Amino acid sequence: MHMYVAGEWVAKTETIAVENPYERRVVDTVPRADRADVERALQSAVRGARAMVRLSGYDRYQILRKAADLMAARQEDLGRTISLEEGKILAEGRLEASRAVETILGSAEEAKRIHGETVPVDGAPGGAGRLAFTLRVPCGVVVAITPFNFPLNLVCHKVGPALAGGNAVIVKPATDTPLSALKLTEILLEAGLPAEGIQCLTGPGGEIGDLLAADPRVRKITFTGSRDVGERICRTAGIKKVTMELGSNAPVIVMPDADLDKVAAAVAATGYANAGQVCISTQRVLTSGRVYADFLAALTPKVAAITTGDQLGAGVKMGPMVREKDAIRVDEWVREAVGAGARLVTGGERRGAIYAPTVVADVKPEMRISCEELFGPAVAVTPFDDLDQAIALANDTNYGLAAAIFTESLEHAMKFAREVQSGNLHVNWGPQWRADLMPYGGLKESGFGKEGPRYAVEEMTELKLVVLHLRG
Repeated sequence: MHMYVAGEWVAKTETIAVENPYERRVVDTVPRADRADVERALQSAVRGARAMVRLSGYDRYQILRKAADLMAARQEDLGRTISLEEGKILAEGRLEASRAVETILGSAEEAKRIHGETVPVDGAPGGAGRLAFTLRVPCGVVVAITPFNFPLNLVCHKVGPALAGGNAVIVKPATDTPLSALKLTEILLEAGLPAEGIQCLTGPGGEIGDLLAADPRVRKITFTGSRDVGERICRTAGIKKVTMELGSNAPVIVMPDADLDKVAAAVAATGYANAGQVCISTQRVLTSGRVYADFLAALTPKVAAITTGDQLGAGVKMGPMVREKDAIRVDEWVREAVGAGARLVTGGERRGAIYAPTVVADVKPEMRISCEELFGPAVAVTPFDDLDQAIALANDTNYGLAAAIFTESLEHAMKFAREVQSGNLHVNWGPQWRADLMPYGGLKESGFGKEGPRYAVEEMTELKLVVLHLRG
């Protein structure tokens, strides 16, 4: 595929291969953008921002609504593209494609709801005879840097609200998975988006991303990815608005009164989807010592039954990781934990980029499989004595994106909600659950700012205050 820069689809002699993670077969190639391409994209985006601000909210709604309709009509192709380039099973690719339609629809609706409010300045000393109100206006040029693990829906979560808010957007998709973003760009243009309202640059993030982040013409950056890259972007960005959706190592607390079959089903569903490559994937299961053995007995057969293989194959429940080096890293962390005294319950085997769904028990909090972000198909199980200790363990991390508890006690659930330091909290299901309209974002080093169309539009617009001095 070609990339889209300055109103044109651009090919280049230097390209990057996009591979199917399962068989390492080249699916397609994309251009490798350079500094000159970045400059052309920025110049075009500045012009695009002027074109976007001239559109009414209803105009933007119509464009995004038509794009959603086109996406729905091409849902099977989009779902298959997601699975081919990323490695998630076809059912998950189709689900992501359907969610992306909802994300763009939600963004379309928000385009009609951008408004200010009156401010009662006459309630302040000296405010009599004055009327004040706010206006919400576009930032201008928004840069969206997106991850590999949801190559369509997480692009939509950035592009949709950016366009709904009247901005021009430059998309920098993940190098491993750019095809879905390019297809989205095609769809938006077909839906009537101004030709310079969007750019889609393909190439290494370390080269393109730094140039985009540092440029003063960019007024807003929205990034999803690792904590370290997020910090680098923040340091590079200077004085501009940023939204950071960063890492996690999501804990699940299992209380003695929990329904263990329900817990086991939830952990199997939320710990291994997309081969564990989800920032809110269950990673740490903190289990009451009173039910520890029974929980492991309930969980093990469910995890062992997860079939792996070609993500497009019938009956396969988990595909490969996006890169073999990531599977190697997961294997190293699991072996390191077992060597330090943890117990391998099931899994622990690697075949190329496929890492078998794994449960590791008796994990100590200081082991990397527990204290860092694993981002792979293994779950670490650790016992605790009481809820206070469980909450302390859950909070013993620099991350705070999502957490969950299983309990029949409302008192325990509310204590968890008040005291656990995470942006998304779940009671009686795992942390890997997201409705695309909800406010989504983390605490601590999991980032700042919120996604979800309504909330992202606020992040991607700015507020002006107008005061009418009606009486001198």
